[in-house]
Amino acid sequence: MLPEDFIRYTHNLMGDELWGDLQRGLLEDPPTSIRMNPFKSMKDVDSRLFQGSVPWCSLGQYLRQRPTFTFDPLMHAGAYYVQEASSMFLFSILKQFLGERKQWGNERKQDETHPIIMLDLCAAPGGKSMIARSVLPEGSLLVCNEPMKTRAQILKENIQKFGHKDVIVTHNLPADYLRSGLQFDIILADVPCSGEGMFRKDAGAIGEWSLQNVEKCRKLQREIIEDAWQCLLPGGILIYSTCTFNTKENEENVRFLIEKFGADIVSVQTEDSWNITGSLLQGFQEPVYRFIPGRSKGEGLFAAVLRKPDDNASQQQKPARSSKNKKGKHCPSLEKCRSYLGKVPLLVPYSFEILQEKEHIIAIPKAWFDTYWAASKQLNVIHAGIVLGEMKGKSMVPDQSLALSTTLDTASYPHCELNYQQAIQYLRKEAIVLPETYPTGFVIVSYRSLPLGFVKNLGNRANNLYPTEWKIKSTHIPENPIIL
Repeated sequence: MLPEDFIRYTHNLMGDELWGDLQRGLLEDPPTSIRMNPFKSMKDVDSRLFQGSVPWCSLGQYLRQRPTFTFDPLMHAGAYYVQEASSMFLFSILKQFLGERKQWGNERKQDETHPIIMLDLCAAPGGKSMIARSVLPEGSLLVCNEPMKTRAQILKENIQKFGHKDVIVTHNLPADYLRSGLQFDIILADVPCSGEGMFRKDAGAIGEWSLQNVEKCRKLQREIIEDAWQCLLPGGILIYSTCTFNTKENEENVRFLIEKFGADIVSVQTEDSWNITGSLLQGFQEPVYRFIPGRSKGEGLFAAVLRKPDDNASQQQKPARSSKNKKGKHCPSLEKCRSYLGKVPLLVPYSFEILQEKEHIIAIPKAWFDTYWAASKQLNVIHAGIVLGEMKGKSMVPDQSLALSTTLDTASYPHCELNYQQAIQYLRKEAIVLPETYPTGFVIVSYRSLPLGFVKNLGNRANNLYPTEWKIKSTHIPENPIIL
């Protein structure tokens, strides 16, 4: 049952026709959609499950029915991510604006191939971060942040499963970024909201909704985007989004940025067939994009793109490399680290700096090492680059991050291909036995040629090194699970 205040406000805002469409949409089953990981390829996919592509994201697919995702090893391997279709609109936004970089005005962006730095400020669980990393030019850096501790761990897990090396994950408040002095070419502010667009999928969102909560969210959103705006480079863009319908959290906040900071709102190329709704705020005719169940094939979403005027008043901060690191010890060369690693298990190992953070050995791409170095002193970095492993005595136990990384040198470890039942056993963190032909030591186990993680083969059994916090907790396997 929808709250009376919501019905009254939203009906008045949308008018009879659009409100009628929304009402019908909220009674329908939500579509199921996934987004492929372009850096990992799936073999032998059951394409009969595919219903059609998400029109605003070439990586997205609608499915005819909802698979048993928990019991699909391909999902755990990071081959795809379950994501509602409307939120994939970020793909079209970034594709367009990365293709128009010469128009940004900042001298650094005249070269369309130049790597850029992007911040996803409120990133958990990570779906939009992975879209961004799929679109950004090679060598660019994505920094994704989550203020809530438990959600930050979920973000870290999903980013590691995605497997891309050029990502930093932090657990900070937006105000911490303002104090850090770091600046970005693109900032995504997918801000916390009253969740009206999730009513169809989440009954809890209905119970939590109130006019008071809408106002509370509006104030918090303004605090976040004020901090974010000051972290944006001149000529850069801020993508503002929510999963709610009302104008208080949407158009009125966009107007606030325009009036307070002189932001330039810019349009996104769309197709009429996408059935996107524009501004619902009387007198506000700027280009904004609202996905409404019953009109668009997805959940509720609002998005607007704003460009920061380029007044040439400041140039991008380029943090200098420090000789001191408060968090860890910099191994001065790969040669020294070979005493830990034996062989650096990465493709093109000399493109990385190797660090020791307490017991962990991590690899940071040299292209953005200075930015990492500055961030590690100012922010709570919970993941960056590739975690190679943990030191145990004089040897290194390889990390899950390494197993799932697309930069892993697959020749560094033996591989054992698991069947479906074995893969589920592994993902439950149960003991498995490898064939006698496999050597003792660390072995990568895979499903359909995609790594799932490591085991330590002891001969008569293999110790399962899958992260305990990631394991499938259900002891029941569906008799005929629907998987990709």
